[in-house]
Amino acid sequence: MKLTDLLPIEKWIELEKEIAKKSGLNAGVYDINGIRITGYKAWQNNICPVINQDKRGQTFICAPAHQNLSSMAEKTGEGVVEECDAGIAKVVVPIFVDDEFLGSAGGCGLLLEEGEVEPFMVAKTLDMEEDAVEKLAEDIGTITESQAEDLIAFIREKIEKIVADYKAGK
Repeated sequence: MKLTDLLPIEKWIELEKEIAKKSGLNAGVYDINGIRITGYKAWQNNICPVINQDKRGQTFICAPAHQNLSSMAEKTGEGVVEECDAGIAKVVVPIFVDDEFLGSAGGCGLLLEEGEVEPFMVAKTLDMEEDAVEKLAEDIGTITESQAEDLIAFIREKIEKIVADYKAGK
């Protein structure tokens, strides 16, 4: 079973837009291999697209963070909030139909309270000056633990409804 068996891509994009609007995160729905199933992106800051669109950033920062958090979410069946190696928060909520893990939904692009972007790490990975990384990170917003937990509950409710509708044949 695949995520597109539950909903067409257009409906997954609607969910991503809802998550982005509610949270200020760049929302995404990912399959079991950690690949986005839609092309929707809504960057909420200046640094994330620079990291994400550079092959080194994608390979050494974005992809490992998603793989680790998705694995945690799959094992626990719970939503997870953690920082990537760049210091940026990522929220991942697993998507299951019965006991079958199909992927995850969530987003990234804000700092946890008291968090900060790791300019040295980003600069080394992308072969940039630390000052340039710090300038790109100036506009990044924050998310509290409470807001992240509320977001996890919101995404979980949306996913539970999607799965229930699928099971009911809607």
